[in-house]
Amino acid sequence: MGAYGLYTHIASNKTRSILLLVGLFLLIYVIVFAGAIFLEVFLHSDRSVDYYLRVAFADVKMAFPYATVAAAAWIIIAYFFNVSIIDAVTGATDVTRKEQPRLYNLLENLCISRGIPMPKLKVMDTEALNAFASGLNQRQYAVTVTSGLLKELNDEEMEAVLGHELTHIRNGDVQLMVIAVIIAGVVGFAAEIFFRIFFNSNWSFGGGSSRSSSSSDSDRKGGGGAIMAILIAVALIVVAWFLSLVVRFALSRSREFLADAGAVELTKNPDAMISALRKIENRGELEGATSAVMEMCIDNPREGFTDLFATHPSVDARIRALVKFAGGHDQGRIARPEDTETDLSDETETDETAPDAAAPQGELPPPQPGLPPQAPAPQPQPRRSPWGALKPAIPFGRRDG
Repeated sequence: MGAYGLYTHIASNKTRSILLLVGLFLLIYVIVFAGAIFLEVFLHSDRSVDYYLRVAFADVKMAFPYATVAAAAWIIIAYFFNVSIIDAVTGATDVTRKEQPRLYNLLENLCISRGIPMPKLKVMDTEALNAFASGLNQRQYAVTVTSGLLKELNDEEMEAVLGHELTHIRNGDVQLMVIAVIIAGVVGFAAEIFFRIFFNSNWSFGGGSSRSSSSSDSDRKGGGGAIMAILIAVALIVVAWFLSLVVRFALSRSREFLADAGAVELTKNPDAMISALRKIENRGELEGATSAVMEMCIDNPREGFTDLFATHPSVDARIRALVKFAGGHDQGRIARPEDTETDLSDETETDETAPDAAAPQGELPPPQPGLPPQAPAPQPQPRRSPWGALKPAIPFGRRDG
């Protein structure tokens, strides 16, 4: 494996990017066809299903150049302003060596060691632990980390995270995700507009009460055709929306394994990557961030139903790969301070509310008449370790039960 992963993976990402662009245009044409059906039903509510489909197809051929220009304009806007849009959503800001000397030097050393052009550095002001890379070309590439990550990770762990994001840039994963977001964005936007128009309007298929009774039979026939046409249009929009989700969620999850491996190749320290993942685990939720942004992060705690649409493999699976193939050592999940406080408070509450149950654990018996009260035995205190608080130590010679 090379410094940045398999070259076949890089070539595959480039091919996927081209296919995704083609898929964007196809999905837009499907949306235009569904919109044409809506329009024809609105204009003529007394026709057959065949009429609506035939006329809508003719409308699509007329709107073909306009739809193509609209899709191209969307891509151009996303190409030039994707980083600005992401920064607006996340609140990330550019930082310099003077503002973040530690972070800047770590990234610069990694880039110099392998002759990589240095991307921009950005920091998000949040206690969450996460990082992601963004950009579509060399001038746009940026690595964004949270302020919480800077506080919690040491230099070796931070270096591993930066190496992970640099690998995403080199492997083409960043471009692939941005293009997928473009497709999902345009389809989702169009679908939302159509559904809002449909549900907020009071269409009456087959004619209203002002029509004469002599045309009631044709109204019922035309109304049935209009309803069927609307159902077809809704089905097309739902299918397009679902396919846009599949494009985003069904991307190869192997990209995270390869990025982890690339970080190890850059830093020569698998233990640092493992330790960083353990600290980040379940602490990466970015409040207010869209699902598209979370899919670009080093860890995405959001998962779909039954993990079918999860964009990231689990932290445990990634660490098992690093242990097996990179010779790393896993110290296990890290105990959080808040979890320790909760455990200790539960134990205290149990001792206070159930004194009889605690008596067999070595508590002193009630004082006897005529004898001085005995001092209570010292309680074991929780031990500390590099990975958080451990359970209270059991004094030598003491046995429960």
